[in-house]
Amino acid sequence: MKKIAIVAGLATTLGALPAAHAQSSVEVYGLMDAGLVQEGGVSKLTSGISAGSRLGLRGTEALGNGLQAVFTLEAGVLSDTGRSDQAGQLFGRQAFVGLNSPLGMLTVGRQYNLQSQALTDVADPFEGGFAGAATNLAGYSATRIDNTVRYTSPEWRGVTGTVMYGAGEHTGIAADQRSLGLSLGYVNGPLTLRLARQSRAGEPGKADANNTILAGNYNFGVATAFAGYGRNTGEGSSMFFAENPYGAAQAPTASNDSRDAIVGVSVPLGATTLLASYVRKDDRDAANRDAQQLAIGATYALSKRSKVYVAYAHIRNRNDAAYMVGNATEVGSGNRAFNIGLRHSF
Repeated sequence: MKKIAIVAGLATTLGALPAAHAQSSVEVYGLMDAGLVQEGGVSKLTSGISAGSRLGLRGTEALGNGLQAVFTLEAGVLSDTGRSDQAGQLFGRQAFVGLNSPLGMLTVGRQYNLQSQALTDVADPFEGGFAGAATNLAGYSATRIDNTVRYTSPEWRGVTGTVMYGAGEHTGIAADQRSLGLSLGYVNGPLTLRLARQSRAGEPGKADANNTILAGNYNFGVATAFAGYGRNTGEGSSMFFAENPYGAAQAPTASNDSRDAIVGVSVPLGATTLLASYVRKDDRDAANRDAQQLAIGATYALSKRSKVYVAYAHIRNRNDAAYMVGNATEVGSGNRAFNIGLRHSF
């Protein structure tokens, strides 16, 4: 009887091991994007036009009582050369670890800024990619911020709140000062709304940079309408151009006070989706360097994971404004661009 009991106990223990292991999982995922870009009279093959190419790892481990450990490591890849994106950082797109529970998710590391996410995920039909990216004109907060602690609340009646604090850790460098992000989102069937604000402390003696946006979209079935309105104030709150791309008599400076307006639409027609948007930059500084962008595009789904795309955008600059048509990876080199390419996710 003792032998039977020992064998039974051992079988029970071994039988429990796969179940415990199944509570932990790691997923390898990625996206490869490449195509042709024509801008500023130059044609080139480039990477990450519709979305940045990437290779990532993400995982979860069940800790009991609804608590999970989570992590993400995501490396940007330049598919045209094989080099690392994000200035050579190994996991330059995302790198964080945290805990998820019924009380919300808490993560620490390199993470997306909340204003940028609201702009690209909610207000922009081009999702921050292609020639039509709203980010060519709207806002200017670093897409990702290092050294951050981020908390996202559980969803309650369609409402979700997020707060993110970034410890600058490099005194005197404006691009890496302390930051605070706040976001409030609401989803109800076809309606998505999000209000987000990202603030970054400026260098000593300079005003903080603040980017705020109210973004929304509504799926009517036959089409989805997009809209957004943003306010940008302070040093570094709008696009900055280190060079003078249009050869103005006096090199332009970035606006310290501007407003952004975005409207757009996406229309699914079977495997094809048509895209269009209009973005307006209203510069409130004395120079009044306004700009307007018109964009059109289309994607065609070859499968659930592969699509081809084409897009064109044109920016009209005023008073020596120097905004350029870029895409998901590059800032661009002229006021108009055409691109065509292929995107595959896995």
